[in-house]
Amino acid sequence: MATTRDVVFPANRHALYEAHRYSPAVRSNGLLFVSGQVGSREDGSPEPGLEAQVRRAFENLNAVLAAAGCTFEDVLDVTVFMTDPATHFEKVWRDIVPEYWGKAPYPTATAIGVTWLAGFDFEIKVIAKLPEGAPQ
Repeated sequence: MATTRDVVFPANRHALYEAHRYSPAVRSNGLLFVSGQVGSREDGSPEPGLEAQVRRAFENLNAVLAAAGCTFEDVLDVTVFMTDPATHFEKVWRDIVPEYWGKAPYPTATAIGVTWLAGFDFEIKVIAKLPEGAPQ
């Protein structure tokens, strides 16, 4: 018997969801599992420049969270992928993350250096707890 996934789409979904046939997020057992979000414009192209790309990835993530009734306060676990973490991790974590999460403590986090992100330099995926009253 096939299971139907409880998929969450943001209001203005970008072209990558259709092009690669994946769900932005899935609700299950009180948790929200969000696919990796990149700094993609609506047409699927990368935002130029690392900092702009990281900010756009956070904005895309925020849109998915909001579509499920969540905020960054509900995020429990974060995984970030970067093409050059040795050069960029501290700048991203020190300068950009606080713009979206405020002051520490932050959710648990894992940073992974990768060689390829389909033309992007940064990707972030999270697991969030769905707030009470939100569809579970």
